[in-house]
Amino acid sequence: MFARDGVKLYGYLTLPPGREAKDLPMVVHPHGGPFGPYDRWGYDAEVQVLANHGYAVLQVNFRGSGGFGTDFEESGYRQWGRKMQDDVTDATLWAIQQGVADKDRICISGGSYGGYATMEGVVREPDLYKCAIGVAGVYSLPLYRTKADYRRNREASEVFLDEYVGSDEAELRAYSPAYNVDKIKAALFIIHGSKDVRVPIKHAEILRDELDAIGKPYEWLVRPEGHGFTQAANKVVQYKMMLEFLDKYIGNGRQAVN
Repeated sequence: MFARDGVKLYGYLTLPPGREAKDLPMVVHPHGGPFGPYDRWGYDAEVQVLANHGYAVLQVNFRGSGGFGTDFEESGYRQWGRKMQDDVTDATLWAIQQGVADKDRICISGGSYGGYATMEGVVREPDLYKCAIGVAGVYSLPLYRTKADYRRNREASEVFLDEYVGSDEAELRAYSPAYNVDKIKAALFIIHGSKDVRVPIKHAEILRDELDAIGKPYEWLVRPEGHGFTQAANKVVQYKMMLEFLDKYIGNGRQAVN
């Protein structure tokens, strides 16, 4: 697939067992990081849970991803909410154009940076996604610059943040999902660990408060865990609630809702 500016993008499309790749409900699943990690061939528990419950799952290695050379990774620097986000959007549009995805049944779901890309996706493309599931996501870029476990070394982290994210306060707010919730039309599900030190729960709380201020509903799941749930009981609850949420908005239950 190709981005709107001609850059070639690589990714993975996982199909539900026994289903033809045509007009499927689809979950777009941006990876975390964002710089360095990348989606690769192999078992992914969340992808398999979604696929085995009837959803196509699209993963794209957007600009900034590792595995495709230094130039490709560095091309994502300071592109939060911009070219990196456009790559996720363009991959989604590719799946629609290929006839794989039903344009009226698309959700976006990701964790960490993927949680950022999820919420920024429904800010920037309010008519593309019907629902969004943000897990341990970065929702306030100004907060991201000031509070996280990498801030133990202030000097090193300032260099990191200036290079990777940017430093202009107005620009950071402009590309923060929490401060642009008025643009969101999609249904929302926010999942976070109360003990997360990589992306503190304050991100989810800021997003929640901004949504409450405009009366925008959302679903909420918090457990006393760190950056992503690891305890089996909590993972079961998370997946159960995610599947119920997806079924309500893009699955078999959506007709009753709409």
